[in-house]
Amino acid sequence: MTSTLLAGSLAVAQDADVGKSTYEQYCATCHGMSGAGDGPLTEIMTTSVPDLTTLAASNDGAFPMLDVIHIIDGRTGLRAHGGPMPVYGALFDEESHSNSAYGDVLYTRGKMLSVAYYLESIQK
Repeated sequence: MTSTLLAGSLAVAQDADVGKSTYEQYCATCHGMSGAGDGPLTEIMTTSVPDLTTLAASNDGAFPMLDVIHIIDGRTGLRAHGGPMPVYGALFDEESHSNSAYGDVLYTRGKMLSVAYYLESIQK
């Protein structure tokens, strides 16, 4: 059982590392490298950028994993048209070099989950 828990912890850590690089590539220009909402584009934005390091604190100490994933993929929260945040589900889908729709879906979901794990790891 201990080895199973350790393997699971390593997988989550690896996902957070992948998520960090994805976050830095797609999210940091608005949310900042630290996730505090202080990215270089905030100077020209007309809406405030949320501090992603306080998501758990704003949710009674529990990281809102599903809500975060739904915002990243565009299912809830900020919408693609008329909202300030891009929907990354479609973008990640285009990045996939899979030869099947199923492979594209797995790639896209993996990228979004990795970003969500990374955000969970930077909570204050």
